[in-house]
Amino acid sequence: MFNITALSVEDSIDNAPQSENRNRPESRGRSLPSLFIGISNTDDEDEEPSSSINSANNLDVINKHLALVNKGSCSSPRAGPRPLESVKSTDCLENLISPNAGLQQRSSCAETPRVGMVVNSPFEPHPMVAEAWENLRKSLVLFKGKPVGTIAALDSTEEALNYNQVFVRDFVPSALAFLMNGEPDIVKNFLLKALRLQAREKRIDWFTLGEGVMPASFKVVPSAKGDTIVPDFGESAIGRVAPVDSGFWWIILLRAYTKSTGDYTLADMPDIQRGMRLILSICLAEGFDTFPTLLCADGCCMIDRRMGIYGAPIEIQALFFLALRCAKVLLKPEDGGKEFLERIEKRLQALSFHIRSYFWMDFQQLNIIYRYKTEEYSHTAVNKFNVIPDSIPDWVFDFMPMKGGYFIGNVSPARMDFRWFCLGNCIAILGSLATPEQEAAIMDLFEERWSDLIGEMPLKITYPALEGNEWKIVTGSDPKNTRWSYHNGGSWPVLLWLLTAASIKTGRPQIARRAIELVESRLSKDGWAEYYDGKRGRYVGKQARKFQTWSIAGYLVSKMLLEDPSHLGMIALEEHRKSKPASITRSASWTA
Repeated sequence: MFNITALSVEDSIDNAPQSENRNRPESRGRSLPSLFIGISNTDDEDEEPSSSINSANNLDVINKHLALVNKGSCSSPRAGPRPLESVKSTDCLENLISPNAGLQQRSSCAETPRVGMVVNSPFEPHPMVAEAWENLRKSLVLFKGKPVGTIAALDSTEEALNYNQVFVRDFVPSALAFLMNGEPDIVKNFLLKALRLQAREKRIDWFTLGEGVMPASFKVVPSAKGDTIVPDFGESAIGRVAPVDSGFWWIILLRAYTKSTGDYTLADMPDIQRGMRLILSICLAEGFDTFPTLLCADGCCMIDRRMGIYGAPIEIQALFFLALRCAKVLLKPEDGGKEFLERIEKRLQALSFHIRSYFWMDFQQLNIIYRYKTEEYSHTAVNKFNVIPDSIPDWVFDFMPMKGGYFIGNVSPARMDFRWFCLGNCIAILGSLATPEQEAAIMDLFEERWSDLIGEMPLKITYPALEGNEWKIVTGSDPKNTRWSYHNGGSWPVLLWLLTAASIKTGRPQIARRAIELVESRLSKDGWAEYYDGKRGRYVGKQARKFQTWSIAGYLVSKMLLEDPSHLGMIALEEHRKSKPASITRSASWTA
């Protein structure tokens, strides 16, 4: 039996201080009032989920917002975009400030961008942009009249299942779109709402999950007594797996909000600081691990079904690294923060060395592994994981170009998962987990293997697909993850924003432009599909939802990044600089 109670009292969104759009104060040690968390025992979790956007009240609010769009009643506060050519991979990303910082915020659900704007930009608005904004705003979920997120999909032709919920990972591109458009309030509301849900007791049968676990999703349930929120921490998910990535995305989004607005009052709140520490306490806990990677169950991230990613999947390691770097910037030393900052620094150094050394694969490294000796015993062993060369799949030898490389999917004793995973590699670029040389090689791979990784509809979530007996064994004969479908080699338009950001960071915006042209040729006509099937992504996925919100938001973020690359600063970091170790002086009485 699942013991999850619904949040039914007035949430602290109403009482939280609004963004002040000011520079971070000199002192980070000031004390702010704790946020009130109200929880009551109800049976609302047993009710049939119902999106708040379907209620007459909230639909009226949405219609008013859309009316603003059509009238173009006010102009965008955004400053003119920074020319793309002026942003290079060598720029200091910490100094790239979003043009929205310091400008008057518009309320969420206001007009689309570019209304009344005259900007010096070589990019003319595509007709899909206005359509995308309209659909994105239709997906807004309101709690007590305030937007707190976007639902996963607005496909009225299919059963809702959990697509009418707000997913933490799914909301990220929507949040970035709103931040880039000068509408941070919805992002702030979401961050606070997720924090409230983190404080809930999380039980599955007789087992209690870690205190720092963030929900995978939540739904707003309207009732006569008022709106309530019911979260899902994995107790309703396929396979009953807790979302490892939700906490990381929450920290990354908190840093993006802070970077975009210049407002640190939210991040400085005691409850926000505590929420970060709770997430980190789970990730940095000491155990039996011999490596700095984070061990995970299958289906714990965007790939949320059994796909053989258990162990140390590159997606989680890259998000872990980026979240640690964001937390290092946001955490204050008070209330135990100093100890966490020290642990973060140590983990960052160990994790970057491990991933760069053992997960990296290019032609030279493949040749080395091909010639590995086995059964080596000593600290001088070259084949540290005792990988058997005969276990290298045949496809890798043909896939690996002379120019290019990537981080493979997983490394563990006697096992290397050579599959390509798009999200993990792109996040490795944005967080600078990859070295500059590795970043360039990953982008080389995109160009060298365009037909395989991009095809006719960007982008392959994994490559290649599992087939035959391997598919049966690894996925358990999953009918949704058949070859070249869904997470088994399917093509996901949402990944476009990650490719665009990585392209800009590495100084190759032409890659993003080329991919966006492919998306613009079909995605709107296909009803903003969730994913595409086929080796080249030619067919709309057999179970793909239409009007998938993150497909819509991913396109908008990509367009805005190309239009104004200074937005990159909110989602990317330059290479991690190791802190100098404390100098140790010998005692005067020390002798050899």
